[in-house]
Amino acid sequence: MTQPILKEIQNGVATLTFNRPEVFNSFNREMALMLQDELDACANNEGVRTIVLTGSGKAFCAGQDLKEVTTPELNPGFKKILEEHYNPIITKIREIEKPIIAAVNGVAAGAGANIALACDIVIAHEKVSFIQAFSKIGLIPDSGGTFFLPRLIGFGKANALMMLGDKVSAVDAEKMGMVYKVTSLEDFEAVVSTTASTLSQMPTKALGMMKHLMNESMNNSLKEQLDMESKYQIEAAQSDDYAEGVSAFIEKRNPNFKGK
Repeated sequence: MTQPILKEIQNGVATLTFNRPEVFNSFNREMALMLQDELDACANNEGVRTIVLTGSGKAFCAGQDLKEVTTPELNPGFKKILEEHYNPIITKIREIEKPIIAAVNGVAAGAGANIALACDIVIAHEKVSFIQAFSKIGLIPDSGGTFFLPRLIGFGKANALMMLGDKVSAVDAEKMGMVYKVTSLEDFEAVVSTTASTLSQMPTKALGMMKHLMNESMNNSLKEQLDMESKYQIEAAQSDDYAEGVSAFIEKRNPNFKGK
């Protein structure tokens, strides 16, 4: 039986691939729960220092599988879908103290788009599009869409894209700050691989602190943020990676970070 999530771990990088290409990698309950399990496994595996989310076939993820919600014997109901599927996925993406890359290989729509936007770094190729498709079927953006999108591109632009459900090209998404980098189709896999490899060799402990600080900055006052920076900087300065980084700088060599 085909697994809805494929996992590969290589050189500190765990790649989780949405694997329902026949329905553009849309989520059903099995896929949502399996993604949560795999994210937990990556979080708890010291050998994993970077996580990549991507899709098989032509799509990254088309959001919710509408066949599931329109088939009475399959439909979990929206309460379960949100509280047991998408909300835990978004929470895990933000709380895992390791960098997570969304390698957007094809269309990212609905919850699929918002899962990508919740990641730390979004890389897409030039043929990709992003769609807040919810209004097209009378729904509202979920999976953190109303939280992340306005913070990434501004209130007015986000509001319009969510209400109108416009398709946004990868090039336009990069211009408005929705994604970190857009590549050619030919260079996409190499850029994702290089970025993931670079992150896997960096001071993972510091990156985890940085991620937590970024999360808190969305609600903190300046004083609260400065206090938190002080607390984490003192902790980071006691890490093995800091000692290694300073030694490497003085000795004019590349650091060998262990993520500790």
